[in-house]
Amino acid sequence: MDSYLFSRRRAERFAQLLDEANGGRRHHVRSRADDQLAALVAVSRQLSADPPTVEIDTGFRTGLRAMLVATAEREGAGTTATGSTEAGPAGHRGAVGAGQRGSFLPAVTARRARARAAILVGVAAGAIAVSGISAASGNAVPGDALYGMKRSTERAQLALASSDLSRGQLFLDFARTRLDEAAALRGDRLGFEAVLNDMDSDSRQGVRLLTSAAAQRTDPAGLDAVNTFVAGQRRAVGDLLDGASRAERDRVRRSLALLDAIRKRSDALRAAIDCKLPAPAGSDALGPTPAACPGDR
Repeated sequence: MDSYLFSRRRAERFAQLLDEANGGRRHHVRSRADDQLAALVAVSRQLSADPPTVEIDTGFRTGLRAMLVATAEREGAGTTATGSTEAGPAGHRGAVGAGQRGSFLPAVTARRARARAAILVGVAAGAIAVSGISAASGNAVPGDALYGMKRSTERAQLALASSDLSRGQLFLDFARTRLDEAAALRGDRLGFEAVLNDMDSDSRQGVRLLTSAAAQRTDPAGLDAVNTFVAGQRRAVGDLLDGASRAERDRVRRSLALLDAIRKRSDALRAAIDCKLPAPAGSDALGPTPAACPGDR
């Protein structure tokens, strides 16, 4: 029930933000989800201002249509309120039916319609974000016209993620993407360092989410994802050392040191879970800081 109410409030707030972005009346309220929803609004505005020229696969089009129709049926989009003149207590049929109830239902129905429309827009935006827009901007690097669209798409994916595990894995995927961008920017010292800074930031945020989930659930599944990421990422980051300038090598070594620290933290958390230690009370940029098992002391 709480999840359902939260989803409805989130959808209604998204509809309000879309109205405001399109010149509608400003609502003098703010919710905790505004920062995440702002990314979806930005994607919507960019799509309107500069729609990507991509071809949608027939199978994807059919699947998206089926998903939208199913969502519309489940949420009741397109239905209208009935029974506004139902009889109330004796002697109050006209007053309640035509008065209070008649004036109340249109406003409620309009809000629900906007919320349901926002849900459909969110579903469509999420589908587009991982298909057409990604195809158009996937190879963009800092300085390219579509790079802002690429980063907005990533923020939209984060906003649509359903759990900390999903968000953590997305951040690690983004760190891999930043690594590809760094390889394309070798020779541009400032651009190279900026992308590696973003890569390390994505790595920290993803690892913090996954290690926190592992500690809270006493389940090492998130740590498996972290270790897989570190193994592949460390090899690829090490490849950047070949032919790099001295300044670039120094910067690459900082990223390698971060990956080593991530692997060390993951191993320490796994050991703490295996020996059934309580969830760590302290944390840092990489997530919970576990104590050593009694035998290790």
